[in-house]
Amino acid sequence: MHKKLSVQHKISDWLPTTAKEVKERGWDELDVILFSGDAYIDHPSFGAAVIGRIIEAEGLKVAIVPQPNWRDDLRDFKKLGIPRLFFGVTAGSMDSMVNHYTANKRLRSDDAYTPGGKAGFRPDYASYEYTRILKKLYPDVPVLIGGIEASLRRVTHYDYWNDQLMPGILESTKADLLVYGMGEKPLKQIIHLMDKGVPFKSLTTIPQTAFLHEGEELPKNKNWKDLELASHEECLKDKVKYARNFRHVEEESNRWQAARLIQPVGKHKIVINPPFPPMSSKELDASFDLPYTRLPHPKYNKKGIIPAFEMIKFSVNMHRGCFGGCSFCTISAHQGKFIASRSEKSILKEVRAITQMPDFKGYISDLGAPAPTCIRWRVKT
Repeated sequence: MHKKLSVQHKISDWLPTTAKEVKERGWDELDVILFSGDAYIDHPSFGAAVIGRIIEAEGLKVAIVPQPNWRDDLRDFKKLGIPRLFFGVTAGSMDSMVNHYTANKRLRSDDAYTPGGKAGFRPDYASYEYTRILKKLYPDVPVLIGGIEASLRRVTHYDYWNDQLMPGILESTKADLLVYGMGEKPLKQIIHLMDKGVPFKSLTTIPQTAFLHEGEELPKNKNWKDLELASHEECLKDKVKYARNFRHVEEESNRWQAARLIQPVGKHKIVINPPFPPMSSKELDASFDLPYTRLPHPKYNKKGIIPAFEMIKFSVNMHRGCFGGCSFCTISAHQGKFIASRSEKSILKEVRAITQMPDFKGYISDLGAPAPTCIRWRVKT
C-alpha cells in the first residue's frame, strides 16, 4: 500500500530491520538494537525512529526490530545477534495496555500502529515482556528501557487493569537503566560515556534516567538534593503515602532544579535522577531535522495502511511540552510542562519536505503540538 510513497527511496534509507539489511550495509556487528511494539515508521512523530536516528547521528550502528514475535521460538530476538553496547526497549508510542483495552477492559479489535490496523502484534505490558525475554536470552547484555509505558511506571503506580498497586518497572523487569520522558539528551550522554569506556553499570549520574540500586551508599552528585519517597511496601498499606509520592513525582518532574528521587522497594532502591532542562530550539531542530524518510518501512508495502501514519503524514509538530496537566492526558507527565519550540526555519523545512511527497494533496493537515497556542513560549532564566 505504501509502494507509491517509497519509490524514490532505497532500502538503506531506512534503519535496518533484518540481518539481510544489516549485511547489505557491510556491518559485522551492531552497537545498539532497538525493540519496539510499533511498526517501524521512519518519522519524527514515532519514538523508536527518533531514538534510532539519534543513535545513528552519533556515529553508531543501530537497527530496529519492530513488533517482534514473542510467542514462537523467539527468533526475532536472536536474528541480529548481540549488540556491542546495549539493547533498547520501548512498548511503542502508546502504553500497550491502553493500546489493547478499552476503559471497560474490553479487548480492542484494532491497533493504529500496525499495518492494516490489525491487533495482536504486541504483548500486554510489552516493555516488561520484551525485557524479560532479552534478560533470559542475554543476561550479561544491558537493557535500556524507555517510552511512555516505562516512563510512567518508574515508581509505585496503580495498575488499572489488575486493580492493584505495582512496584516501579525497574524492580519488575530488572532492566539496567530507564530513560524517562523525551530521551534525546540522556541517550546522547549515555552513548558518549560508553564510547569512552565507562561501564553501563556505572551510568548512575546521568540526568533523566533511573536505575535499581542495592546497598546503602548512593552515587554522589553535589548538585542534587535527595528526596526519599515512601517505600513500595508503605504505599501498599497507606493510600495517603502513595498519593503523596505521586505529588512529589509530579512536582519534581517539573522543577527547574529538581531533586533526585529515591524509593525503597524490597531489597533495592529505585533512584530517579532529576530531568535535563528543556531542549533549546537548536537542540529540538536537530532532532526533527534528522534524515527521516517520513515513511513506513517498505516491508509493509503489501500489508495495508498504518492508521497512525495516515493521520500524521501531512502534519507538523511545532513544539514539545504542555503546562496543562489535564487528568485525561499524559503529555505533561511525559514531555514536561516547559515549552520547547522549534525554529521557524526547521518548521518550514519540514513543510517543504511534505510538499515533495508523491501523494501530497496540497494542504498541511495540522500545524500543532501538545499546546498549540504556546509556540515560542519560553521560561526566562
